[in-house]
Amino acid sequence: MKKLAIIFLSALIIFSCDQQKDPVYTTNELTYNLYQGSDFNYTGKVQIKELLNGDLELTLELNGNKDQDPYYFPAHLHFGPYDSPDSPIAFQLDPIDIRTLKSVTVLGQLSDGTKLKFEDLNNFDGHIKVHLADSGPEYQVILSVGNIGANDNSPQAFKKEDMTVCSPYLN
Repeated sequence: MKKLAIIFLSALIIFSCDQQKDPVYTTNELTYNLYQGSDFNYTGKVQIKELLNGDLELTLELNGNKDQDPYYFPAHLHFGPYDSPDSPIAFQLDPIDIRTLKSVTVLGQLSDGTKLKFEDLNNFDGHIKVHLADSGPEYQVILSVGNIGANDNSPQAFKKEDMTVCSPYLN
């Protein structure tokens, strides 16, 4: 009888551990393309999910060469389309780790003092740029770029030659 109780208790614990955690997301989700912005062959996507508390989580995932040595590509959410000169940084995203080519950021207050909500995304005038480095001449190298929100994100609309180097400053 004691063995049966131990087996039952063990099964209950294992079953409980296998259950999924409570969901942290609503069903609201959008995905945008990130296009190759330089001679470095990096493309990708940004997935935006709404958290239950109303915050937005941005997951950037690149396709390209990985490396085993730690290195991080800075990424920014900018106001305006990718071809707009001097587009100020709206939010500094968590850098992309070259080992995984991924980063996850919970979006906070934007540099203009606003807080972006999921229902505002379709009207948001912005884009995302991923840089080779956070300073120096390598900052001018845009690995990957894509419009988000109201700006056209289609492959047909993307023209790398129209891309501008963004301002390294917050709004």
